[in-house]
Amino acid sequence: MMETCKDLKNVSAADFPAPRTPDGCEECLAQGSRWVELRECRDCGHVGCCDSSPGRHATAHFKETNHPVMRSIEPGAGWTWCYVHELQGELEQPAMSGPTTR
Repeated sequence: MMETCKDLKNVSAADFPAPRTPDGCEECLAQGSRWVELRECRDCGHVGCCDSSPGRHATAHFKETNHPVMRSIEPGAGWTWCYVHELQGELEQPAMSGPTTR
């Protein structure tokens, strides 16, 4: 059984707002830079790039806002992450489709 925390308990795709920048990482789009994979904040819909990306904007967003939970918005992904407890969870519903590659 996967260990979980109160922040990830019963989290579903419906708990996330519409992504603020569904076409990519908010900061990377503004800077004209590239990202590897995308993550969305459960509290505000911020879309940031993963820690494998040069900007690491999803983690930077957590450090600036203390919004604890994000999800992957990559196609077919259904997992979440709690920055506070450093635990991964699973969405009760599949994640939305991610942006298409241009």
